[in-house]
Amino acid sequence: MDIKAQQGKFIKALDHYQADISTIRTSRASASILDEIEVEYYDAKYKIKELASISVPEPRTLLIQPWDKGAFGPIQSAIQSSQLNLNPVSDNLGIRLIMPALTEERRLEFIKLLKQKTETARIAIRQIRGEIWDQVQAEEKAGTMRENEKFKAKDDLQKIVDEFNVKVEELENKKEQELMN
Repeated sequence: MDIKAQQGKFIKALDHYQADISTIRTSRASASILDEIEVEYYDAKYKIKELASISVPEPRTLLIQPWDKGAFGPIQSAIQSSQLNLNPVSDNLGIRLIMPALTEERRLEFIKLLKQKTETARIAIRQIRGEIWDQVQAEEKAGTMRENEKFKAKDDLQKIVDEFNVKVEELENKKEQELMN
């Protein structure tokens, strides 16, 4: 079994983690915090980015410009009912979201959430490692792999797991710094 070929599974887990933590709000405006919000529009559910362009005109402001004027109300109500605790303001240009400065208590809540998401990513990496290791052991039992190849595969697999755990830790540290600033 080629362990390097299995690396794509780890990359998917890392990408999922990166997308997951990008939705944690910092005091800086980021369009990614709107990724999970669904808007009920013409009896269907849409993501905001499917109904409008999103820009960051100022460090703490998001500007949402719906392509259809009829989407203003549904987008506003979807944001208000979300867990973001933001109050959208509508004007001629679009819908503005002003990111309030984070309180120390809120920062600590977000850091706790970040730690939970990080542990979930680490669990996913361990599960992938377990699945691949089970495949390696099955191949050895079936006789398609020799014992020395099995141990080389184990070493290669552990190197990849360590590499991805370091990447997760780097992403976590970067996000924690954003939250603290």
